[in-house]
Amino acid sequence: MANLNKVFLMGNLTRDPQLSYTPSQTPVCELGLAVNRRWTAQDGQQKEEVTYVDCTSYGKQAETLSKYMKKGRPIFIEGRLKLDQWEAQDGSKRSKMRVVVEGFQFLGGPDSRGGEGGEGSAPRYQPRTAPQGGRPSAPQNDDAPPPVSDDDIPF
Repeated sequence: MANLNKVFLMGNLTRDPQLSYTPSQTPVCELGLAVNRRWTAQDGQQKEEVTYVDCTSYGKQAETLSKYMKKGRPIFIEGRLKLDQWEAQDGSKRSKMRVVVEGFQFLGGPDSRGGEGGEGSAPRYQPRTAPQGGRPSAPQNDDAPPPVSDDDIPF
């Protein structure tokens, strides 16, 4: 039987990205994402729930996210689920589900990035379009960071 582990999330950052480096100097960026769900209940009341998701990015993607993203800014993330397991200091077993970022798209207009142009502002990306054969192509933009290949991810 075939397996599939793919996640698509669109939401806002809950905190500024945290960039760190592994001992081998691989960039690692930790992100918190809030994804809202709104619906109308059977009684007609508007309901809302928020799901908070921890995400991790590696390599050049990590550096790009750290450079251009800030708390509250919207983003589309494509990735896979990963279960982290460890033993706490008190001996109890702990686990946490997270998303490993395999691709992303900046969302929103100039207001969501704190203004247009200037140092530190995010590049504008064109919408991704899927070529014949399926997989979306990378954004085409002279100001955009170079595309990240699978070779940039250390696993």
